Formats: sequence, C-alpha cells, structure tokens
Amino acid sequence: MSEASHLLDAIVELHDEVRDSVVSATERQHLETLAAVDRDQDGDTIYAIDVVGEDVVNRFAETLAATHSFVLIAEGLPGGRRCYPKDGDEAAADWRIIIDPIDGTRGLMYQKRSAWVLTAVAPNRGPATSLRDIVMAVQTEIPLVKQHLSDQLWALKGGGAQARRDNRLTGQSMALRLTPSTASSIAHGYSSITRFFPGARDVLAALDEAIVLAALGPPVPGKASCFEDQYTSTGGQLYELMAGHDRFVADLRPLVHPLLAERKLPPSLTCHPYDVCCALIAEESGVIVTDVHGTPLDVPLNVDADVAWVGYANASIRALIEPILQKELRERGLLGRHS
Repeated sequence: MSEASHLLDAIVELHDEVRDSVVSATERQHLETLAAVDRDQDGDTIYAIDVVGEDVVNRFAETLAATHSFVLIAEGLPGGRRCYPKDGDEAAADWRIIIDPIDGTRGLMYQKRSAWVLTAVAPNRGPATSLRDIVMAVQTEIPLVKQHLSDQLWALKGGGAQARRDNRLTGQSMALRLTPSTASSIAHGYSSITRFFPGARDVLAALDEAIVLAALGPPVPGKASCFEDQYTSTGGQLYELMAGHDRFVADLRPLVHPLLAERKLPPSLTCHPYDVCCALIAEESGVIVTDVHGTPLDVPLNVDADVAWVGYANASIRALIEPILQKELRERGLLGRHS
C-alpha cells in the first residue's frame, strides 16, 4: 500500500495535465473539430478530443517507465494493454495501471457537462488482476470552458477518500469534503437507472418506474416524488453519489443485451472496467457499490468486459431499494440473461 502511494503524485500530475490540455483544446478549437471521429474501436468510438488525453497519457507512461515497471491498460493499445518499460516482462511488472483519459467525452465535447480523468493502480497479478485488487485511485474533473472550478478526488485502500477543489483561473486549491447522502429514502432526491442509448430504453424505464412506485408508492397529484439524472459518465455518476447529489444509480445495460438480440439489434455500448476503475474512491467515501447480485463489484482490469453495477448512497437506501431491484430483475428474467 505504501509503495502504491509513491505513485500518487505522478498520477495527480498526469491528471492535471490531461485536464489542462483538454480544457485548452476546447477553448481553442471549434466544437465540430473536437467532435470529429478519429477512429472506431470495438469498445467505443474515439473522437478527436479523446486523442488530446491519449497523447498526455502516452508521454506519462514513457516517463514513469524510467522508475517503475507496470502494465498500462487503456483503449487504443494493442490488446488493450502495454508493458512498460517496453522491453520488460509483463509477468514481472510491479503494477497494473488502468486509465480512462476522458470519461464522459460526448458531454464534454458538446460543452454540456464535465468529464472525468480516471486512473487506478493495482499490484500486478497477471490477467486475473481485478477491481478488488485496486489499492489506489484518482479521478479529476475536466470542467466546461465556462467553469473555473474543478474537483479532484483520490483514495488509498483503507485510508478513506480525499478531495480538493482547484480554481483554474487563480491556480489556488482548497480541501473539499464530499459526503454521500444520509437520507433513508429516495423521496425528493435523485434516483436513476442508466438508459443512455436506444434499443431497450423502454425496458429500463419500466424497471425504473417499478422501483420508484414500490419504494415510494403512487405519486401525489401535481407533485414530483423523486428525480432522475442521466449523466453520461460513470465517473460522474459515482461523483454524484459521493457528493450527496444522487441516492441510487444502477447501470444495467449488459443485462438487456439478450433482449436486444431478440429484437435483432446490436449490443449497445456499456460500462467497461476503465469507466468504473475509481469505485475505490466511492467506497472509501461510504458509497456502496455492488454487482447486480448484491455482492461487491469485481471485474477484470481490461478494456472490453461489460460491467453492470449498482450504487447506493448509504446502507439505508440499499436496504430500501436492493430487495425491490432484485425482485424486479428476477421477475423480468434479466438476471438469468446475464452471465
């Protein structure tokens, strides 16, 4: 653990550079330029704005390789990973470092909402290395051009979560305390089932409706019983839980892939391990992150695994929502459809 902490400063510097480089690009270049497709990959579409972050990460890896041996896991690398130093033995590397330079590309490139730089570090246990092995994580907000404040969060396993808020105009930073909601209900709060893309949004919306009705009962005429927020960034969703903005979030997109196949539609884009690699920070802050069966979320550290996850702001919200969620998933045949 203490050895992993030696990487913290280098990763924070990486995040600062990615953030500053991307914000600078969005200030200088037209939206349509940054939104141009650079290349299509199996896991996702890579836009011109993504390349800005990738270039910074490549320089970081070359520099870090002078003092550390590691396997870098990221989109755009052959097989999704590369060993550093480049002539090194992957099996002998000390660390696996998984990075998403820009999580929430689409919202950022259209200047709708902040994106996030995500990085996590785990001791190298070979291909079996998983989310549960992560001992350190950092996530940094990439703000909109019109936004001068940017939050940065980090955690060492067992050491709690820490955060700061940077002012990109003055260069000043201040400590930030993020506290998940202590509410015991989703009433009058934010609760969301992720449904970003077409194909099975009707099923996911029906699931959302069933959960809310079971948890809160029929809505009062003319009143809103709760709200939802479709933040198209997994790092952003976890941040909203940590900040006390959201009380329950579930991303169940992999569960509807068999249904999409029945509808003769292709699989939709899903959350991947690099999107959720900073779950450690959320957990260290008190957020509960599970898989669809209610066990602690654990996925291999690669670029292509489909990840379904559930986040609760606290144990009371989990006690209220999880039994309803599990019941609805079973009755709708969704749990059995996902391996």
